[in-house]
Amino acid sequence: MRHARRKLQRIARLAAVGGLVCGGLMVSDAMAGEPSAPSADPVASLVSRLGASRTAGNWTDADGRPVVAVTDAEAADEVRQAGAQAKVVRHSMDRLRSATEALQEAPRVAGTAWAVDYASNRVMVRADSTVSADDWSRMSGVAEGIGGFVHMERTEGAFTTRVNGGVPVFSGDGRCSAGFNVTDGQNNFILTAGHCGPVGTTWFRDGGGAELVGTTTEATFPGADFSLVRYENGERLDAANIVGIGDGRGVRIIGVADPVVGQRVFRSGSTTGFRSGKVTALNTTVNYPEGTVTGLIETTVCAESGDSGGPLFSEGLALGVTSGGNGDCDSGGTTFFQPASKALEALGVSLVGRVPAPGGSDGTGGPADPDPSAAGAVPPGSSGSGVADRSIRITGITDFGGLGPGLVVIGASLVGLVGARWILSAQERRNFRNFYSASWG
Repeated sequence: MRHARRKLQRIARLAAVGGLVCGGLMVSDAMAGEPSAPSADPVASLVSRLGASRTAGNWTDADGRPVVAVTDAEAADEVRQAGAQAKVVRHSMDRLRSATEALQEAPRVAGTAWAVDYASNRVMVRADSTVSADDWSRMSGVAEGIGGFVHMERTEGAFTTRVNGGVPVFSGDGRCSAGFNVTDGQNNFILTAGHCGPVGTTWFRDGGGAELVGTTTEATFPGADFSLVRYENGERLDAANIVGIGDGRGVRIIGVADPVVGQRVFRSGSTTGFRSGKVTALNTTVNYPEGTVTGLIETTVCAESGDSGGPLFSEGLALGVTSGGNGDCDSGGTTFFQPASKALEALGVSLVGRVPAPGGSDGTGGPADPDPSAAGAVPPGSSGSGVADRSIRITGITDFGGLGPGLVVIGASLVGLVGARWILSAQERRNFRNFYSASWG
């Protein structure tokens, strides 16, 4: 009996220690510290190899596990062997894409947007409050003609661009946000949204036009939504790419990547500051009043007027710049982002820093004179020296939603350790009393 109790106590202690280790790993996973270099995604490689005729998208579920939608059992087996979950669905990505192409060919209706919803294996078409009853009826007819897997729904508010955005930059027509610092190897630029202003727009660090930042040299909108603002003085940037997130803190950006559905992401903008949410769809088409933009990232991150062009990032990787959306940061809403990888490739530039973007070359550079209260890419200061302000503090991002489970595991493990020790101490006291009672009885 005594040996059984000791064995049980050892098992309890080992389980508690294991829980502490597991909880610590869960907590550390929720803390985004200094980012490491991006690594290859085996799930993306598998999806590419299986092809669009046998797959229908991949995403991350609520538990952080990768899921791949496939159309046959053999593909499902390959997905499971690769360590991901498989979901067998009816419609392939080829068929879903053909549906979005049919929607694109239909007469344009401002205030509508559509994207493939991987989890439900449907194409979701949303119409905002500006879409008339006649346009809704016409779009519904187009959707029915394509097939039952195209789903129509109404959404509140209006899909608009977010002009009026990280660190604010001002022009005569409004205000936007700096996105990321980029370079073509000779000149340094700010990557921001294309709808912020056409080529030739002059940007300042203040609303009064006293501190010149630079001039827009390339811009694409509609169709896509990105532009370059060339730093006027051509000063050399420091060897880092920092996104300010407010309170004198910054996150180091070391590379560029494409997000996955379900991924937790972060955004900063000069109107609403630092915000977070999840990716809900990719390759989204949005019909803004000014024109149609395709290939956007759809998220649950909120944004408001002035946040346009601000950076979207996660784990030290640049993902996109703010394009537009609906709602606000009080009631929530949907925000769309121009993918950074596509913008960099189209513009022939790369992120300032160590890891080059597709189509670009390595460059060096980083922030200088950041505004401690601002958020977004940190441009050089107005002094023209190009010397970085070392007072900015590089920080990690805490995912408080992900901290909870890890802290619960740690707490339960500590209780288990204390309980096991208390049981052992009580047993030792009983053994001590029994021994002396027998000795002196």
